[in-house]
Amino acid sequence: MMLQRNGRTKALAIGAVAVVSSLTLAACGSNNNNTSPSSAPSTGAGAGTSAAAAGADCGTGQLMGAGSTAQANAMTQWVKDFQTKCPGVTINYNANGSGAGITSFESGKVAFAGSDAALKPTDVAATKTTACPGGQGIDLPMIGGPIAIGYNVPGVTGLILDAPTLAKIFNGKITNWNDAAIKALNPTATLPDLAIQTFHRVDGSGTTANFTAYLAATAASDFPYTPSKLWPAKSGQSANGSAGLAAQVKQVKGSISYFELSYATAGSISTAKIATGAAAPVDATAANASAAVADAKVVGTAPDLSLKLNYATKADNAYPITLVTYEIVCDKGNKADTLPALKAFLNYTISDAGQTSVGSLGYFPLPAALATQVKTAIAALA
Repeated sequence: MMLQRNGRTKALAIGAVAVVSSLTLAACGSNNNNTSPSSAPSTGAGAGTSAAAAGADCGTGQLMGAGSTAQANAMTQWVKDFQTKCPGVTINYNANGSGAGITSFESGKVAFAGSDAALKPTDVAATKTTACPGGQGIDLPMIGGPIAIGYNVPGVTGLILDAPTLAKIFNGKITNWNDAAIKALNPTATLPDLAIQTFHRVDGSGTTANFTAYLAATAASDFPYTPSKLWPAKSGQSANGSAGLAAQVKQVKGSISYFELSYATAGSISTAKIATGAAAPVDATAANASAAVADAKVVGTAPDLSLKLNYATKADNAYPITLVTYEIVCDKGNKADTLPALKAFLNYTISDAGQTSVGSLGYFPLPAALATQVKTAIAALA
């Protein structure tokens, strides 16, 4: 794996760390391949529910998807459960990052793309030819989850950080763990004289887009960059995918990075509490992230359901560094041979069974009113 520091590429040996980036399930029989850093056990609610129960026939054939690593763990579970009752469909989801997934979707290589950031106008325009003849790409929110701030500081647990301190760390302005700003937030902790090693995504990532949006919204003077799928600051080192970031934090003393909570849980990685101005610093949990998303606004024009999140929330027990991950599909112009399977699979993922089946993986279900809007949009796909 190639890592980058201060704009210069350096090769670092990182042991036998493999980032699993694709998931293929055979049309018949069981297959335990998955995109997650750990296996995702089946839950009763999801495994026993067919696509037909969610309001659509199964369809047949092969369904291709690509994109978000944030939803890779959920996708593993969803595909496993869906195929239990729909063995005539083969689903292949390549967790290669939101940016790569959107590119594949725009070129017509996949029926859907997973993304942790909504399509930009230029992306929508690019979908109107090859991908969606007669239509365009739309954003369907599907599941939510917190972006954890994972760290590896020997002897330090319960670390508290706030937006300005995080911004200075990831912008290279705070470079040691015993910095006065960190001490002020953690007065009882024994902070070591240890260099901070920051890691960010090298690939285009919706997780990066959401994390940089949080920093820009809450600490613009210390992180003066436009939110982007590509890491905008010049400091730090890079790794590929959320699994790559988690692997680096797991093994590098003094490290800190951002990735979905499920990767921190699977790797037993400590995560920071965020001081937001609420009564107490907030833990990175699915429930606390759900509280932050409760006041998200739909800003897309139906059937597009892109959301605007409130990263600057100060509500008690509301974790602010949160993402909602989307499935990007064509509103019209879908391929006739894959449309039934696409609608069936999406109907399962947004069903009560699909939403609850991934709760143990660190995700939270969409609010009921928003889920209803998603179901309406799926029914209209053509």
